[in-house]
Parts: sequence; structure tokens; C-alpha cells
Amino acid sequence: MNALHFSTLLSRVPLSPLCWERHVSLVDASISLSSFFFLSRSVSTYSSYCIAYHVTYRCITILLITSYNPMKFAATSLAAHLLCSNANAFSVGSAAFNKISKIPTSRLHMAVAEETREVETPITSTKEESQAALVKPTSLQRLHGSKVTSVKSNGEVELSDFLKSGDDKAMLILGTYAADFNAIEYVQRLRYYLPQLQERGITKIGLVLNCEAEAAKTLVNMLDLKTDATSDDAIVELFIDPKGEAGRAFGVGTGWRPEDEEMSPYFKLFGMLFGLGAWATLPAVIGGYIGNPFFGQPWIEDAIAVGQKKDRWPNTALELGESGEIKVNKFKELPYVGGWERRPLELATLRLQNMMDISIKNWKELAPTEEALKAGVLTQLGGVLVIDSKTEKELCRWRDPGICAVSNFEDILKNIPIKN
Repeated sequence: MNALHFSTLLSRVPLSPLCWERHVSLVDASISLSSFFFLSRSVSTYSSYCIAYHVTYRCITILLITSYNPMKFAATSLAAHLLCSNANAFSVGSAAFNKISKIPTSRLHMAVAEETREVETPITSTKEESQAALVKPTSLQRLHGSKVTSVKSNGEVELSDFLKSGDDKAMLILGTYAADFNAIEYVQRLRYYLPQLQERGITKIGLVLNCEAEAAKTLVNMLDLKTDATSDDAIVELFIDPKGEAGRAFGVGTGWRPEDEEMSPYFKLFGMLFGLGAWATLPAVIGGYIGNPFFGQPWIEDAIAVGQKKDRWPNTALELGESGEIKVNKFKELPYVGGWERRPLELATLRLQNMMDISIKNWKELAPTEEALKAGVLTQLGGVLVIDSKTEKELCRWRDPGICAVSNFEDILKNIPIKN
């Protein structure tokens, strides 16, 4: 019995919402193994990992849709979302996160434990020294001394000084390598939300990518994001940090088995796609397939439109006018779920577009160098920091807990009011 037959049989077993996650895991394993071993013989290593992973979740979605009637599918999607699709719901400090914090293998849990535990101090230390040792450094203090390179000027920029030099509020996005899902989505989200960020006084914005200068310029040009290195009237400053040192100083996740120098970085990346060292990857990816009836992500439609204008495949989700405006979003025409804030398959379609016509098609131009691979950037995640430049107060902090689990800019907008 092959993997697809096995998955089809599983999909026809009546399921309660509580066992949905286990069902997905079984389907995931059966399809992924067969896809990975088949594809790895015919295409490049990176492409085989990406395609096998996407085939897995495309099959899962098809099985769910064909196995349940529309009402059951909607109910199952909602239950799955409540269980695991919203990565932000499981952020550190939330009740949901505390309930699942018994998972011992997550690098995020270990990082949080290391960050929040009390620092042991010598018995001979003074009272002042002991109190100072117990104070956890702020994000701004973590970045003190971290330097990146400006793509425009080729000069070094110290990140804590950069954040404090804004007239009002400043944002720093610590991205990943240029061909990575997280880096691509950060650029796409920043492009869409830039006017709304400016309305809230965020007038100084830095984007750091773990790549070389040409790769950084290639990526932002492909995604139509104006930066100081590619346009004369942009407020986004483009930086590079090929080895990812600034991100690690900020405390971003370093993925699965970062200290293992013997294991291939590509195999580590494949393990992360299934949650190893990146616990929120599966919820974030599954959420892209099942959608969300309550919380919208309007940047997705904009990013798909940019891709279609550049003739990226899939290129039939939207109908565009002569000037590029969106006339019809075909996901909104889906029965039962077309009225959801985020329709099923919409984000997954964008990610397929990103994977096929950005990451894989332009791999040579966007891939990390050998030196960067040795530094661990292939499995390093990203993060976001927003501060008040005048008071140095931290307004928003995010560290990606998985692949595709990047910061929700809608939450940033909610937490920072529009300036009068």
C-alpha cells in the first residue's frame, strides 16, 4: 500500500476535533516520506525539501476537503485553527503557551528558559553585583555592539544607535537569508504595512538580511519594496549581516541541532520543517491551508498581486485590471469559506508562488555562501523590535518560533495607536 492510498484511508476515518492534530501527523508522515525520497533523486537538495513539504500539505488539504462535507470541513478547520494554526496564540507568556510548555525538545523553550532563569552569582559578590546580575538585559542592550553593513553606503551601522536615532519610533526587522520563507514574508508584509506603520510614528525602519549585498537588493526588487539602496525616496534602510551575528545577539532561534557541525545544514532545515527546533512551523504552515474565519491578513492579496504582475506561478488566483488593480479574488468566491477573513489555501498559494518562482528559481542568486552556511544561517530564524527612540521603551518584540511563523503586523498596529 503506497503512502497516498494509506493517507486516503486515514482521511475517511470519522474524527473528532480533538484528534485532528494526530490525524494530520499520520498523513504528514506517510506523504512526506514518499515525496521526499522520490524528489531527492530528481531535483536539487533544497528544491526536493521544499517541494516535498509543500506536496505534503497540499495533499492534506485536498484530503480534508474531499473527505468531509462543507459544514464538517468548516468545523474541522475552525477546530484545527483553535488548536494549532495561530502561532501568535502560543507566544511566550500566553496561557496557551503555558499549557503546552511541557514539550522538552523545542529550542524555543530552551532559549526562553535560559533567558528567564536567574543568573547564579558567586558567594563573594556584593549586594549590588548580585542585583545587577539578576536584571535581564533589554532587547536594546542585547543589540549594543552589534554591527551590520549598510547596502547603500557599505559602512558599518551599530544597531542600538540606529534604533535610538529615530525622531519618534524605530523598527528593526532581523530577517533570515534571502531565499528563506521568513525573509520573503517579512519583505512582503513590510511593503504592505509601511504606510500604516508611518501613521503610528514609526519613521525609522531597518531591514537586516543574512546575505550578501547583491542578494539583498535582488530580493527587495523582486518584491517591490523600496529601500534606501534601491530608491531615492524610501525610508526603509537595507542592511546585511551575512553570518547572522546580530540576530543571534538579539536572541533569535537558531533551529535544530545548531552545534552539530557534522550534520548537513540542509537536513537540519528539513527537520525544522516538521517542528524540530522550530515548534511553530507546523501550526503556521497548516494555518496557511485551512485559513482563519476571524482574523484577516490583507497583505496576502497584495503580495499575490505583485507576484502575478511579475508572472509568477500560480498566477490565476486574482483577476487584475490594466493598471494592476485587483478586480476579482477567486478565493472570495469559494462556497461557505469565501467570506472568511483569510480564506483556505490563500496563504498557501502565496507561499507556493514564493517557493517556486523566488526561492528555487533564483536559488543561485539568493542562497547563503559556504561561509554563511557554516555560521548556521540556513536554520536561523528572525525577529522584530519596535522601540520609542526618545524614551528607549520597548513597544514590540518578536522572535520567530518557526519557519513561516513571522511577526503578525496586525498585532503591531493594534499595540501602537495612530498619532493624532
